[in-house]
Amino acid sequence: MSDHVYRLSEIVGSSQTSVDDAIRTAIRKAAQTVRHIEWFETKEIRGQVVDGDVNYFQVRLAIGFRVED
Repeated sequence: MSDHVYRLSEIVGSSQTSVDDAIRTAIRKAAQTVRHIEWFETKEIRGQVVDGDVNYFQVRLAIGFRVED
């Protein structure tokens, strides 16, 4: 088993549907340009309220991706 080095990056995903959808949207979009994403950590969950109801969910994530040899 070889040792790996990882890099961290923060991203923010948003969704009108759910926190889960905001996370998945952010990871899918990041994966289009960042290779070897292996994990994420939820840093912050917040949202927008309009007329007394939740309008948007927003999630700040740290993503960990393996640095290539």
